[in-house]
Amino acid sequence: MNTIISRIQPLTVVCFMLYTTFFFGQHNDEKSALKEDFKNPPSTSAPGVYWYFMDGNLSREEMTKDLESMKEVGISNLIFLEVGIGVPRGPIDFMSAEWQELYVHAVREAERLGIKILLGAGPGWCGSGGPWVTPEESMKHLVYSETEVKGNKKIKIKLPIPEQRSTQWHNLKDPYYEDVAVYAIPNSVKPTIKDINEKALYERDPYSSKPNVKPFLPDPTGGSNVDGGKILDHGDVINITSFMEPNGKLVWQAPKGDWTIIRMGKRVTGASTRPSPEPVIGLESNKMDSVAFKNHLANYTDILLEKTAPRKEDSGWTGFHMDSWESGAQNWTEGIVEEFIKRRGYDPEPYFLTYTGRTVKSTEITERFLWDLRQTCKELVLENHVEFAKKYAHRNGLELTIEPYDMNPAGDLDLGAIADVIMAEFWSKRFGYVTWYAVLEATSIAHITGRPIVGAEVFTSSNEQAWQEYPWSMKDQSDWALALGVNRFIYHTFAHKPLGDEYRPGMTMGQYGVHWDRGQTWWPMVEAYHKYINRSSHMMQQGQAVSDILYLTPEGAPMVFTPPTDALEENGAIPDKKKYGFDGCSPKMLMDRALVENGKIVFPGASSYEIMVLPNFESMTPALLHKIASLVEQGAKIIGSPPHKSPSLTDYPECDDQVKTMAEKLWGKLQPPATRQKVKYGNGTIYWGGQLNNMETGELYPTFKNTLEILSELNVPIDFSSENNTIRFGHRKTKNRDIYFVANRTDHFQSEKCTFRAQGTPELWLPTTGETRKITDYSLKDGSTVIPLEFFPYESFFITFSKNNTNQTNTRNNNGNFERLTPVKTLQGSWLVSFDPKNGGPENIVFNELQDWTSHENRGVKYYSGIASYKKTFELEGVDDKKYFIDLGKVNDIARVKLNGKDLGVVWCAPWRIEVSGALQEGANELEIEVANRWINRLLGDQQAPDANVRKVKFNNGLLGGKEFTTGRYTFTTKAAMRSFKFKKPLLSGLLGPVQLIKN
Repeated sequence: MNTIISRIQPLTVVCFMLYTTFFFGQHNDEKSALKEDFKNPPSTSAPGVYWYFMDGNLSREEMTKDLESMKEVGISNLIFLEVGIGVPRGPIDFMSAEWQELYVHAVREAERLGIKILLGAGPGWCGSGGPWVTPEESMKHLVYSETEVKGNKKIKIKLPIPEQRSTQWHNLKDPYYEDVAVYAIPNSVKPTIKDINEKALYERDPYSSKPNVKPFLPDPTGGSNVDGGKILDHGDVINITSFMEPNGKLVWQAPKGDWTIIRMGKRVTGASTRPSPEPVIGLESNKMDSVAFKNHLANYTDILLEKTAPRKEDSGWTGFHMDSWESGAQNWTEGIVEEFIKRRGYDPEPYFLTYTGRTVKSTEITERFLWDLRQTCKELVLENHVEFAKKYAHRNGLELTIEPYDMNPAGDLDLGAIADVIMAEFWSKRFGYVTWYAVLEATSIAHITGRPIVGAEVFTSSNEQAWQEYPWSMKDQSDWALALGVNRFIYHTFAHKPLGDEYRPGMTMGQYGVHWDRGQTWWPMVEAYHKYINRSSHMMQQGQAVSDILYLTPEGAPMVFTPPTDALEENGAIPDKKKYGFDGCSPKMLMDRALVENGKIVFPGASSYEIMVLPNFESMTPALLHKIASLVEQGAKIIGSPPHKSPSLTDYPECDDQVKTMAEKLWGKLQPPATRQKVKYGNGTIYWGGQLNNMETGELYPTFKNTLEILSELNVPIDFSSENNTIRFGHRKTKNRDIYFVANRTDHFQSEKCTFRAQGTPELWLPTTGETRKITDYSLKDGSTVIPLEFFPYESFFITFSKNNTNQTNTRNNNGNFERLTPVKTLQGSWLVSFDPKNGGPENIVFNELQDWTSHENRGVKYYSGIASYKKTFELEGVDDKKYFIDLGKVNDIARVKLNGKDLGVVWCAPWRIEVSGALQEGANELEIEVANRWINRLLGDQQAPDANVRKVKFNNGLLGGKEFTTGRYTFTTKAAMRSFKFKKPLLSGLLGPVQLIKN
């Protein structure tokens, strides 16, 4: 080597040395910076909360205390919303002068504290409306009434005004009505189209909470979708609009026969601000009309923007938030005919009668028109509502965040892709709806668009009113979300506490939410859990997500992405990905951004994919098929069958000929082969036939198992696996590092051999503490790294692989993540325990041994909720240079450890231990352990004599309507929060131990 180097010119040596120093120095700098951030994570990845206000119950002083309490526990952002749910109205009307001043106060205080505020797009949580929205500028339906008449005579009849088409979700009545057209059709033609309310966008029920809601509508060319009956031809329809007088009276010479007169007009959908503060209940603004949206904002955010100017850029009011889509669907707006003609290329008026459920010309023609109608409405929503919102936000220095589910008629992926920060929502796995699909959608959008942040409204709940959740109970689901790619947690919900600290747990958001607020018993200790989420989120924001499979959704709207049933591990409300990562992609996203590089489908600045799976639809527009053909020609690999037709009437019937010609060229033929085949086209490959053609099963995609077989044939190794399939994973990749998040999915200790599709220097990073350590016990196999790992219940790590040394084949037997610890001392005997008398507990009491509070004979201990302090002095003869830990054994529910006056931190999860090396000393050691339980015990105690109904509570400042409440001795909360309180006995509480001093 020396001989070789001596022959290199001096300048070359210098350049080589500079390059080496630069490359590895840059790598080491990056590594060092990330490690420092891991120890002390930045606020950009810190969690946030929904800060909910209850219908006029606001307090300036308590708003400041709310914000300060958030800052103290590591919350860096919030979403500001006000609703009317389950509590009496307060004295401050939404958007009154006093309310506006309080909002300005919140912004200024957030600026002072470095907290970001995102304001919702309207009152309530689910839309953009208010009493200032006129019926003319609200969401509309094309509605109709029907009147049967006999012909061969002059008809003089007043036609009934069509009724408003409200749903159980939207029923705000309004007399507004304007005529559109009047038709006469043969009485023999009856409504026959199945699911017309969905297909004509009269209804879009919540996919998450109402059974049998379709994630997507059937292929419009996929067969009969009518229940018999005569088909209406254009020649059968007589337009008699000109024969109706302004008062609705029809004067018309009817031809011979039996006729049905259909009067069609526009009315409001009934969608309203919900659940809204009472003063601002009103109609939702038109989601297809930017002028209507602009006028709504002029009465709302424009006023507040002026009041809060000037604003800081990095704190205070920084965002504009559109929460879960709950406004439902609309199928009419001003100028829709002209927009339809411009976008679809033909006049929709001859097909208006399909709105009534009747078949026009043919079943397939009717279904295609309805597909075109939904597509046109989707485009108008995206352009005139969501894109407009983004431009508006940016013009005012705000970012746009969007939750694109739940009644969205425009397609979740396309609507969410417009956001600066996409958000999901998931409910507590024990207390709410199953919405894992929304997480898959949001992470897919971020992975495809390359946006580093995936926000989520987390742990929403509908009956968690017994204050049952706490950090440890939520760790499993937290890790599930992190593994899927959520990296900004926004807890639902921090209800504003206008009643102050004297009244706890205090005001809640009716019966909703996980009570993530300063009224919680364990709030002073929650920062440790927040820091875990902060560290983990920061790591999951690095680089790009690694996914191998891209699922293309069908064209059309509405559209909810769900993968094949077998693509997820069954795990109740929190199913996990297995072996490979995957994402969903809309046709629009594919056509706008997808390229091919080195045989992979690539989204510039975002993720890349080994293979794309097409949906089992027989229709596809020529534009989408052309894009797919181009990708395959450039080297892409796809799974799927050829389309036969277009779903649209645009350029019909020539569009079908285009699709058929392109499909035959790409696949070679249209009929699927009996066995799976591989077709080469250009530089790419198509896999189809055999078991891949499973349209008869009703599945949208081929099974995940069949896709895995193809990936195996392509020599794409499994991304991650664990020997006993008990470990979930997420994978990110930077220029110099692979980052895996791995977590035990069980509540048992697990010893697993884990296989990672990565090479390099492996390290284990502990998100609970910020520590990092080298892993030396590993081996390489077929390009992957095998590492034996041990996990406590629900324990999680990051495993990183640095690229600076990929030739290492070290197999030394030294476990990298699990420190072998030996007992030093079990702390037996009595403890001095101090409870807070304000919560009914004894100020000082001796426990002769550790015990559950609920088994104690003292009622103040048995029903205690809050923080209690355990104190004990123990002797230690000698201290060596080993690491020492206090192991708490069993804790209900969270604990802070102090030794010799030094606060060592909070223990909130397994293995329920904390390092004490820096505070431990020879001789006497003063140990203090503060333990917090949940509110259930004291709430239960306050429902029983002698503590039940002993207080009268009334707020003379107008809070809670100034009403008087009878309540228990120590607790007070709003009555709606107690409706589902079903507990008959208190929960296990306190430090149960055994408490041990251990060392490695």
